[in-house]
Amino acid sequence: MDIQNYWKATLQQNPVLMRSYFHENAVIRWHNTNEEFTLDEFIQANCEYPGRWDGEIERIERIDQVIITVTHVFSTELSFHVTSFIKVKDDKIECIDEYWGDDGEPPLWRKEKHIGTSIKKISIPLPE
Repeated sequence: MDIQNYWKATLQQNPVLMRSYFHENAVIRWHNTNEEFTLDEFIQANCEYPGRWDGEIERIERIDQVIITVTHVFSTELSFHVTSFIKVKDDKIECIDEYWGDDGEPPLWRKEKHIGTSIKKISIPLPE
């Protein structure tokens, strides 16, 4: 399965292309919000999410039939990092467990303690 093209279709909010990567009975879970979706619900939630989105896969790992991705997902107003555990069977997605985190500044209490340093300078390109 081409995980990069899956993410491209997802970020473009293309329901036809997205569906082509899944088993019809796939289950998708967003653990941060305690939600489980059918394939139809997931495509609706993704494709009707407001705004234009872009992103970049920062890391891909494979363990047997599971593809793990860490992806930076962003719009002009919002930025997230998502870790996805994607179970593949017969070259189609059977299940996804995702963990979303808002990107932002460290909390004030850590800044006041002067602990930690920036991993990298954050620069979010705007969609064209």
